[in-house]
Amino acid sequence: MASGGGDDDLIRPDALRRISEEREMENLKQLLEKKKKAEMEAHAFHQTFIEREVDLAEAKRTVSAMVRSAAEQGKREVMALRFPSDWCTDKGRAINNFEPHWPETLTGFAKRGYEYYEQELRPAGYKVRAQIVDYPGGVPGDVGIFLSW
Repeated sequence: MASGGGDDDLIRPDALRRISEEREMENLKQLLEKKKKAEMEAHAFHQTFIEREVDLAEAKRTVSAMVRSAAEQGKREVMALRFPSDWCTDKGRAINNFEPHWPETLTGFAKRGYEYYEQELRPAGYKVRAQIVDYPGGVPGDVGIFLSW
């Protein structure tokens, strides 16, 4: 065994611990950056959801294409919108409990989408329903708004 300071020296445990700690810190830094990016994207998505208006011409094209595709697959219902239940005024409680006033708890684009349904789609014979579509950690997660015919 060499006793000098060359490349053949045995690496010491304190150097190994330092290497491990540096790696842990780098991993933690990357996780924090990913979390911050995800939070920023979620905030931007929510902001878009709150501010977005329903473009009538685009809505007609989108709904027609969506329901046609579903019907061609033999379906009679399609999920038209999905969003976190936290974005409802009651965090999705009315939807989760199948209460008839659930549309009153909608906000942002979902509220405007429901208004579009009332004005354009219901008179054409469509039906709408909402349900909680997942339960992460046992609590209501996303809301699905379903359009049927």
